[in-house]
Order: sequence, then C-alpha cells, then structure tokens
Amino acid sequence: MSVTPLALAPVHPAPAFRGRIGRDARSGHYAVPRRYRLHLSATCSDGLRIAVTHGLLGLDDVCPVTPLGAVPDCPDGGHSALRPLYEASVHRYRGAAVGPVLSDDWSGRIVSTHAPDITRDLARHFGGGRPALYPCGAESEIEAVERMCAQGIEEAAQRAGTAGSEPTERDAALGKLLQTLDVLERRLEVEEYLIRDQITAADVELWVTLVQLDTVHRHHLDAAAVHRVAGHPALWAYARRLAAHPAFGAHLDLDGIARRHHARCRGLEAAGAAVQILDWESHAAVRP
Repeated sequence: MSVTPLALAPVHPAPAFRGRIGRDARSGHYAVPRRYRLHLSATCSDGLRIAVTHGLLGLDDVCPVTPLGAVPDCPDGGHSALRPLYEASVHRYRGAAVGPVLSDDWSGRIVSTHAPDITRDLARHFGGGRPALYPCGAESEIEAVERMCAQGIEEAAQRAGTAGSEPTERDAALGKLLQTLDVLERRLEVEEYLIRDQITAADVELWVTLVQLDTVHRHHLDAAAVHRVAGHPALWAYARRLAAHPAFGAHLDLDGIARRHHARCRGLEAAGAAVQILDWESHAAVRP
C-alpha cells in the first residue's frame, strides 16, 4: 500500500477544564436556561459532535452557540476569540485557546473543554421532554461504540495512512479498520440505528467518525484501501440517511473541513484522495 508523507498536526494538551453541569445549586454549575454558551466550530470532530447533539435536542433557546472560525487563527492551533475566556479562567494562561468550549455567561469563565462531558450534560440536564440520546441502561453500549469509533476507526485509519511506518504495521491497521467496519455493517444490515430503535448518542458518534473517515483520513490511504472501506453499503447508506436529517447534515461544512485539514496537514496526499465514498453535499440537509 503506497502512501505519501503526512505532516503531524499540533498536539494539544489534555483538556484543562472539566467542570460539570449538575442538578442543583450545590454543584456550582446548575442547569439554568441561557446561563451557558457553546463556542465551537463544526469543522472539528468534537465541535461537530456537540453541534449535532445540540441540534437534536433543540437547544437554540436554552444554550446559545457562538460559532468559531473553520480554521484556528492562532499559530498554536487556538482561536483568538477564545483567548479572553481562557485568560479570565486561568491566571496568566499561556496555552492554546482551543475549542470547543462551554462557558458560563454569569461568570464569564469556562466550565468545560471536554466534549464528551459537554454532550452528556446537555442531554441529561436540558433534555427533558426531548429525544433520549442517552437512554436508561444504554450507557455501556454507547461507551462501547465510542471506543470502537476511536480505536477501530479513527486511530486505525490514521495508522493505516501514516507514511514512514512499516508496511506490515499499515496493513495491520487497515485490517483493524476494515474489521471494525465489517462489524458495523452487519449490525446496520438489520437495524436502522446502532443500539435502539431511535437515534442515540451512539449514532452521533459513528456518523461524525464516518464523516472524518471520508473527508479527512481517506486522503492518506491508497485507492485500493478506500475502495475496500467503501465496500460497506449498509454502513454508508446509514451515513447518507443521517446526513439528510437537519440536526446532522445542516452542520456539515465540507469546505471548512477541507480548509481545516489542509491547514493542519501539509503532507502530500495519497491516491485515495481521488476516491470519494459519499457525495455528502448532495445528501446533506440544507442549512436553515
């Protein structure tokens, strides 16, 4: 499998803020409509997950969103628009002002930069009467899908397209990627959604991962590998179907994703860049 050099993206430190929205005043950050604000760009995978979750829950009037630029405008990979929030939250903060961010408009400080916590808190504390994205008893299943997406798709695709590694390592990574897709394919051949008869957080996780696989990772795989990835018709029909849902497709900024990818990765592309799996634009819901 032939690949071309892949420039490594800047490595950001672990999330610096892990505040949680609680159920009452003792938590410090309790659930009050319009107290909190999201700052995110849907061109990054974490931002897209939160945007889709926010859209599914219909939280426009409960937790407003301040959009960030598609491409971070600071050399360290941060957003200048977030710098005041970071500096208000940590004395003499010197790190990158990265998104996504959940902030507290009452204090003008950051609550969390940890995307999984943010999505869970939005669903659990502002989701009353709204779609149950984390159904009772489904937490372990959702976490299993999250691990599958992170390790079996994201990490495996990155290793399979990394130049400079041994061919056997790349082939093993591609094998793990295809094996994971095979498992999902068998599931979606008989079910409309992953773990329930409705959309859950597991579907948000997988859909965003598939967007990244087709719009980012395939650019560093060879054409034969991409054809094998594409050879999962039920999986990609599922991705296409969700793209037509307004909460999913309306947040899909393909041009922004491409610009963000090219800004972070300056390596040459492999032959897989020419083999598009889905025509996302033709299937995506129109932005409101």
